[in-house]
Amino acid sequence: MSDFNSELVTDNSSDHSAALTVEQAIANLLQKQDLGLRYYAAWWLGRFRVRKPEVIDALLIALEDESDRAPDGGYPLRRNAARALGKLGDKRAVSPLIRCLEFPDFYVREAAAQALEKLADQSCIPALIKLLDGGVAAAQLVPGKPHLVQPYEAIIEALGSLGATEAIELIEPFTQHDVAKVQYAAARAMYQLTGESVYGERLSQALTGEDLQLRRSALMDLGAIGYLPAAEAIAETLAENSMKLISLKGLLETDLQSNGADLSPESIKIMKLMDSLL
Repeated sequence: MSDFNSELVTDNSSDHSAALTVEQAIANLLQKQDLGLRYYAAWWLGRFRVRKPEVIDALLIALEDESDRAPDGGYPLRRNAARALGKLGDKRAVSPLIRCLEFPDFYVREAAAQALEKLADQSCIPALIKLLDGGVAAAQLVPGKPHLVQPYEAIIEALGSLGATEAIELIEPFTQHDVAKVQYAAARAMYQLTGESVYGERLSQALTGEDLQLRRSALMDLGAIGYLPAAEAIAETLAENSMKLISLKGLLETDLQSNGADLSPESIKIMKLMDSLL
């Protein structure tokens, strides 16, 4: 998709189908009357990676929106704007996204942490670490809500990806958290920050669990950290081949980056495992 200005996409968020261009998406995002169009436009601009200054400007405005409110008090447009900004790679979004980490909406904070991870700017590390205040003892469910007091999974994964070694002592206790996905996020980050195989093995063992959703989560975590010893376990996991292939692709990319253009025996083994799943 090389020419976004001429690209047309069917907009199913309104009562009638409409062809959407970049200019129309920006206009939809900035208008105030139809909240559905604004929400869809933010998604569309991120989905199709429209990297233009005027797009970033519009999304930064949407990141401050007060009009789009969900019945639970959340801010759907702000969430979509944060996600889109994370995909577009413009560092102008870093400071506004850091401010979003203090926003009352849990899902805005989650989207902001995920976006900051993608933007890979280490200036956000202190703000992410601050969200771990109170440690595991404070990481409890919000009464009446289906989530914890902070988006710990997203926060910890971001700190791992950003190489925040100063957060190791804060993250390690989360490997014992009651919520399995938070445990996995902590194991993933600890492997990235320490290189210790015990954390990769922790995720490998999760592939044999009874819950399919947790097996899927462990697959993605292993692919993200490129834990090579898990290759066979990944291929044998009771999960969709498509997800196993994504995980193995992460391992392969890690090994290729480590060895340059040369194919190592490990890379050849991973490729054979991927072929067996096709």
